[in-house]
Amino acid sequence: MAIGLTTCQTRGLPPCVADIDWSAPWLTDWRAVGEPLAQRIAGGMPQAEALNMQNRAPVRFVPQTELPAGQAYEEFIFTKRCVPTREGLHDFFNALCWMHFPLTKLRLNVLQGQAIAQAGVGAVRGPLRDAATVFDENAALLQAPDALWLALAERHWHEAFVALRPLWQDARWLTFGHAALEKLVQPYKSITVHVWRVPQCLADVPAIDTWLAHDLQADKLASKPFCPMPVLGVPGWWPANHEPSFYADDGVFRPVRHPLSLMPQ
Repeated sequence: MAIGLTTCQTRGLPPCVADIDWSAPWLTDWRAVGEPLAQRIAGGMPQAEALNMQNRAPVRFVPQTELPAGQAYEEFIFTKRCVPTREGLHDFFNALCWMHFPLTKLRLNVLQGQAIAQAGVGAVRGPLRDAATVFDENAALLQAPDALWLALAERHWHEAFVALRPLWQDARWLTFGHAALEKLVQPYKSITVHVWRVPQCLADVPAIDTWLAHDLQADKLASKPFCPMPVLGVPGWWPANHEPSFYADDGVFRPVRHPLSLMPQ
């Protein structure tokens, strides 16, 4: 492990920041900011305090106890520009996402806040708030050639991961959703993310963040133009996926039921 402390797992506790393997390929873009913060938290610093020490986000991180009883989490962020933060992996990765994609996270929160202002919290989120939550928790961003994107969207898994495997050298992948990143601390084959296509011309994370914050229009997001994909299928991310048979498991790599309505990007 990257952090030289006794991990939570070895003490029989649920996974915590001390269990994060920062050498994992899905954390390449998160490590420079995330690893020092994780070290402070693993050393005993309260999570919100540690996050604010290196905070590049347009919000402050506050203890979960500052969220008033009965107030929606998204509404509190929308009105206070403060993010209630619990100890643990889920909110840790959420904070890292705020630091890396501040414009996109603000956009998602604005969409949630506006929907709450119009319709109230309600027992059901509604299509826009539901889609925004799916994106926030479980999205992945992919820059890829057309042929590769089409194969993934149509769930032609053998074509996407075996026949077109060389095209992955021209692709870039960013795991955005903090729930997905939390699951990947203890990776298993069936972890599935919701992929959103990003233009290949965007060179870095700030450029992607700017574009994505504009691309997340309410109507488009509510239509859920996601491409579900088992994340450990990304070539090089899991030793077993070097074998073509890895993708023949139709309990994980499921055939398409309804073709994805592709939107030009």
